[in-house]
Amino acid sequence: MCRFIGVVADEPAPIDELIGDDLAPFLDLACEHGHGWGVAHRDPDGSVGIVKAPERGDTSPRLSRWLGTCVTDMAIVHLRLASPGLPAVPGNTHPFGDARSAFVHNGDYRPLDCLIGATDPSLLAAAEGQTDSERYYLAVRTRMDAGVQPAKAISQTAADVRMLATSCVALNCLLLTPDALYAYQENDPGSEVVERRGADYFDLRYREAGGVTLVASVGWPQPAPGWRRLPPRYVLKVTAGSRDPEFYDA
Repeated sequence: MCRFIGVVADEPAPIDELIGDDLAPFLDLACEHGHGWGVAHRDPDGSVGIVKAPERGDTSPRLSRWLGTCVTDMAIVHLRLASPGLPAVPGNTHPFGDARSAFVHNGDYRPLDCLIGATDPSLLAAAEGQTDSERYYLAVRTRMDAGVQPAKAISQTAADVRMLATSCVALNCLLLTPDALYAYQENDPGSEVVERRGADYFDLRYREAGGVTLVASVGWPQPAPGWRRLPPRYVLKVTAGSRDPEFYDA
């Protein structure tokens, strides 16, 4: 299980400035979610850049420097809590993607190969690691490469998991493209993990203030009315340069 935060801003600035006061309590979550960190951001040329390392985020000088020097208007920061049997190595570290998109996931589903029929074999052959999260992304990416809009690609892939997986804890994810940030929330309230962690553990929440929109996992104080809960099985889209989130019913 992992934690993540995404940001979209009216004007470019260092990532730590964009996230502001929420960054320190978010990074404090690495005391548990300490199996890797990753950052995806939009470069000035409009491509997506990814930097990541299989090390604890709150004590990583490299992450601290990157958050303070990477100037962008859209970004994702991810802290990994590895599933049992999946080591902390670069190939298993989020985000997954390339210059066209980046993806992070918080959750778990089984079996690992349940989306193989919905995934381009060439993408699967080039997979970096062994995680269900990467295979979730590759199925989303397969649809995007075929011309499906990102919000629909996420919702259709989530529907595939519901139909094909024998167990599914959560499908929470963020997807960053050169044009927008997408967020999706879904979990199984009957899952032993959800029952053990608590009903709110897999919530995603978002807020807009001062020209900056944040979308994040929970784990630190996110008081209402500023923070609002993302409805389950909806895709939230925040477009660069816009303060008006769009919602798509999955």
